[in-house]
Amino acid sequence: MKKEKSNNPFFVSRYGGPEYFCDREAETEKIISALRNDRNISLISPRRFGKTGLIHHVFHRLKEENNDVFCFYCDIFATQNLHEFVQFFGKTVVGRMDSYAKKTIKSISGFFKTFRPVFSLDSMTGAPEISFDLRPEEAETGLQEIFNYLEKSDKPCYIAIDEFQQITEYPEKGIEALLRSYVQLSHNVNFIFSGSKKHLMDAMFSAANRPFYQSTQKINLREIPQDQYFAFAQHHFANNGKTLAQQLFETIYHLVSGHTWYIQMILNQLYSLTKKTYSENDLNNIVNGVLEEENATYKTYCELLTKGQLRTLIAIAKERKTTIPASLDFLKKHNLSAVSSVKLATKSLIDKSLIFKDETGNYAVYDRFFAIWLTNGITY
Repeated sequence: MKKEKSNNPFFVSRYGGPEYFCDREAETEKIISALRNDRNISLISPRRFGKTGLIHHVFHRLKEENNDVFCFYCDIFATQNLHEFVQFFGKTVVGRMDSYAKKTIKSISGFFKTFRPVFSLDSMTGAPEISFDLRPEEAETGLQEIFNYLEKSDKPCYIAIDEFQQITEYPEKGIEALLRSYVQLSHNVNFIFSGSKKHLMDAMFSAANRPFYQSTQKINLREIPQDQYFAFAQHHFANNGKTLAQQLFETIYHLVSGHTWYIQMILNQLYSLTKKTYSENDLNNIVNGVLEEENATYKTYCELLTKGQLRTLIAIAKERKTTIPASLDFLKKHNLSAVSSVKLATKSLIDKSLIFKDETGNYAVYDRFFAIWLTNGITY
């Protein structure tokens, strides 16, 4: 991978290379060691916590140390059924282990019977593309063909399937067992199963009655330590003759509870200001600008909730983190109704991905800016 060049060192939408990647050294080494030693990984954390960046960082390291490996990243969040999964999975890996020479195209076309691969040229770039004519009833056979294709490679393959819990939403039965049967028979392929819904991922990999039970090494991402994040941020500000005060960074870190993407977003906007030093007023302007931009979206979120769910959500936002949202003290403090009602509201908010429960048992609002908006009660 070529070194990225950017006017801003705080990336918020893509992996910019090791120079712009903060910490995660222990997690990186743990994942690399597992993959090299034939252990699959289940990687769990809330959204925007840095899972995708970490995966790409691991793949960068693997390719840097041995260019003779294949690394594939497949985000299945948008897939709704097995047919869509197989099509997307196939497009991610098929042909990527080969060139698109005529000989290779003929070989791939001969290997896949169900997929019926179709090769074309991208109308914008002229680069070769592959698509598939796969009927829904052929999805299971197509999946088998993909794994057979991977097995024929004489090179190590590492595949990350992001938002893996999405397969539990598919209407077809037995998808977990089907995938597990192919995964456990793969000899040169190792997997990172990444997910953001902790309760679903934990159930998939920790429940004794589930196919993927104890089949992976589990890694739960936590916040990057404040001192390490500050050192990283300070270094990049200083490289451009800018000064980031430690106290201001601590305010940022505390404001968004150490959540990676939100820190990156604020640092990105702070860094883009045409000045060399920064004040808390600059931070407030940035945050208020984000809240104003998202105001309509946040109002829509609230309109889709019942009164009980909204009151519970606001209470959790005000607490920032809370271990037992249905405790009597919590209910009394926030003037909430019965314990049973708050428990039901909490479950619904988790299902709607508006709050999450971390590995320490704390509940918090997913979107840190939304939490600030709920707490302030601002209307723009």
